[in-house]
Amino acid sequence: MVTAEFAVALPIVIVVLALALTALMAAADQLRCVDAARVGARAAARGDTGAAVHRAATWVAPTGSTVTVVGQRTIVVHVSAPPRPALAWLPVALRPQARATAIREVGLP
Repeated sequence: MVTAEFAVALPIVIVVLALALTALMAAADQLRCVDAARVGARAAARGDTGAAVHRAATWVAPTGSTVTVVGQRTIVVHVSAPPRPALAWLPVALRPQARATAIREVGLP
């Protein structure tokens, strides 16, 4: 009797565990987007070139992310990552993204 109940409950436990792990990975992607935007904004504030800012943000961002750097004096770095495939069936798009703004420092040695 216990074997039949276990056979019914096991797939449900596996699905719930898979969804929990996917949600955890999506949260980690969001944190990586925040870190990437911050790193890019900090590099821009130091006076790094646009290519260096883009490279620094891309290095930290999740795989497949889009990094956009806009501005001259006030720099805005926007990082957007693709949603996790396992969460694509949700009606709401859970697309990790972050934006950081920095003012370019003047007079740095």
